Amino acid sequence: MKAMVLAAGLGTRLRPLTADRPKALVEVAGRTMLEITLTRLRSFGIQDVVINVHHFSDLILQYLKAKDNFGMQIAISQEPVLLDTGGGLKKAAYFFADKSNSDEPFILHNVDVISTIDLERVLQSHSKNRALATLAVQDRETSRYLLFDQEQQLCGRRAGREGRFELVRVCAEPYALAFAGIHVISPRLLTKMTEEGVFSIINTYLRLAGQGEKIAGFRADEYYWRDLGKPENVSQATQDFKDKILVQ
Repeated sequence: MKAMVLAAGLGTRLRPLTADRPKALVEVAGRTMLEITLTRLRSFGIQDVVINVHHFSDLILQYLKAKDNFGMQIAISQEPVLLDTGGGLKKAAYFFADKSNSDEPFILHNVDVISTIDLERVLQSHSKNRALATLAVQDRETSRYLLFDQEQQLCGRRAGREGRFELVRVCAEPYALAFAGIHVISPRLLTKMTEEGVFSIINTYLRLAGQGEKIAGFRADEYYWRDLGKPENVSQATQDFKDKILVQ
């Protein structure tokens, strides 16, 4: 199985921690976000990974060389211009063009999230539902929600708890969940990404859901999860390691 780590962002919200390094190299309890993400993927048997880079990309390349790629096969997708999640994946689509096992799903993982979400369970759910993509989601506060029906199929989105609904298909009682930045994706999705240039993969998911494709949610409420996009969140995750609330 393969994976992609999204690590190209500027890390603006993490300043001043990103004044001299990319967010992927910001440390949490003495380990970089990139190390935490890669070793977690490796623990689930993933050896082949592509990482998109942009901000301070030379530092990431030097770091991976010094760490001998953490014993993994790692490719780099350079983005001269930031392409967002969808554009970044589309640029790296070549990495997943394995005709010998074209139906095997892959994982897309934000570098700036940390969790104990069981990736094997997400994969099992993805296969059971025969989904085009499966998104790890939780019932928690966020500024942007995804909307799902009772069968946990994506049907829209909403800004905040009281924001307007944007439904892309009929959904009698949509419920709002927060996306965890972890996807399991069928390679079939890559051929259906008609968007060009800079775009969010969420826009692709919503368009495809509106066309009847199965974009599923995996409820991950029972697992630890934290966004590492702000200095205070990095500090809290570091404390969670010390308190053994978070063990990896």
